[in-house]
Amino acid sequence: MNHTPQPAPLSGVKVLELGALIAGPYAASLLAQFGAEVIKVESPKEGDPLRKWRKLHQGTSLWWYTQSRNKKSVTLDLNFEEAREIVRRLVQEVDIVVENFRPGTLEKWGLGWNDLSALKPGLIMVRISGYGQTGPYRNRPGFAAIAECMGGLRYVTGFQDRPPVRVGVSLGDTLASLYGTIGALMAMYHLKVNGGRGQYIDVALYEAVFAVMESLLPEYAASGYVRERSGASLPGISPSNTFVCADGRYVVIAGNADAIFKRLMTAIGRDDLAHDPGLARNDGRVARNDELDDAIQAWASRHALEEILQVLEAAQVPCGRVYTAADIAADPQYQARGMFERHHLPDGEPIQLPGVVPKLSATPGRTRWIGPRLGEHTEEVLASLGIDAKAVDALRARGIA
Repeated sequence: MNHTPQPAPLSGVKVLELGALIAGPYAASLLAQFGAEVIKVESPKEGDPLRKWRKLHQGTSLWWYTQSRNKKSVTLDLNFEEAREIVRRLVQEVDIVVENFRPGTLEKWGLGWNDLSALKPGLIMVRISGYGQTGPYRNRPGFAAIAECMGGLRYVTGFQDRPPVRVGVSLGDTLASLYGTIGALMAMYHLKVNGGRGQYIDVALYEAVFAVMESLLPEYAASGYVRERSGASLPGISPSNTFVCADGRYVVIAGNADAIFKRLMTAIGRDDLAHDPGLARNDGRVARNDELDDAIQAWASRHALEEILQVLEAAQVPCGRVYTAADIAADPQYQARGMFERHHLPDGEPIQLPGVVPKLSATPGRTRWIGPRLGEHTEEVLASLGIDAKAVDALRARGIA
């Protein structure tokens, strides 16, 4: 067997990241985790605002160290023409540009698609924005919170007797990042294999959310049905819900496949329901969903979480605790799958980062370094363009780099 180390799947691919916060930078982060050289351009004064978001360690966000792993930080103030000219030179050296400015911003700077593709016809450009590069809303500022509303996600999230709620993470940004990354890889394949041309990928946050809303639109278009909030249950698929255990903890039980439903009812001592012909198929169970949920809850309320998990796992019924961060950190499955990476912060303090996903069998991604200091790679990257240290110092003296 050949044990020669394989190059990373994106080894040799160069990416220029323009933008800040989540959607664009996370897309670039995914490329960096699988071997692409990612050059991240940041403002010289404060850098990416993500550096100050959520929990900080000695003034820097712990989130930053995860999202910006494997990236090279270069400081350039794009309000200066000298900085924009450096970007143009960098564009000629890279394969992909990732940006998430409001539409029109890069065009104002002479760095739009037409400008950059003229410099490099084979360029691939990922453009992530709230509403896309076209349409009547294109100039509106767009954050994931608004995109999740417009895409239909917020309306169906929560309980019917309460206002819609948000998912606990910036899901709209993450979905847009994934679509941007997929688009870049497809465009690169087309360019290199099919002899195609460079192109840009136009990702709107709200469209990324809307694209995962399953049958929301077909159901409305066919019959005028508007899906409503359903709490923790799974609409139209029964039984699947979150239940309160005797010890006050929560368990999710999904007994919504025909054979699994029978095993679940038998396990909780409800043979009458297991063998009820009217409950043999999903449509019959949906009609009696409240009855089934009440039966499962009555059983769960008499048993502690660990006992419930033991009984249902023995019956091969999908179930699981509702994990907190502490549950995740202690879970043997996470540990066995290498989902906790151990690194050190600049002051030597240990830190854990999430492992790289997905897992490639021959060429897995990896973390080469955690998020860099602001401008840590400015000299290195600019030197590759023939800009010496003295010139970099001059740019810094003027606040350009």
